[in-house]
Amino acid sequence: MEKDCCGNRKKVRSEEEKKAIITRLNRITGQLSGVKKMIEEDRYCEDVLIQLSAADKSIKSLAAYMLENHMRSCLVEQVQGGNTGAVDEIIDLFRRYQ
Repeated sequence: MEKDCCGNRKKVRSEEEKKAIITRLNRITGQLSGVKKMIEEDRYCEDVLIQLSAADKSIKSLAAYMLENHMRSCLVEQVQGGNTGAVDEIIDLFRRYQ
C-alpha cells in the first residue's frame, strides 16, 4: 500500500490486474444496461429478474476477487510491517461485505 502526496491510501495494481478488473466492470455495466433496456421495452418481470440476478452474481464475484487480492497483498504487507490493526480492518470489511 502506498500513500499519495496528501496521505491518502492507494493500491498500485499491475496492468494485468487492472485489465482483469476493468473487463469485469465492463461486463457488469453491460448487464445493467441490458436490464435498463429490458425495462424500457416492457420485458416480462421474470426475465428482468433473471438478468438482475446475473448482474448481482457478477458484482459479488468481483467483490470476492477484490477482497482476496486485498488480503493477499495489502493485509499481508501491513501485518509484516507490524501494523496488526490491519486485522481489525479486514474484520470490518468482512462485516460490511456480508
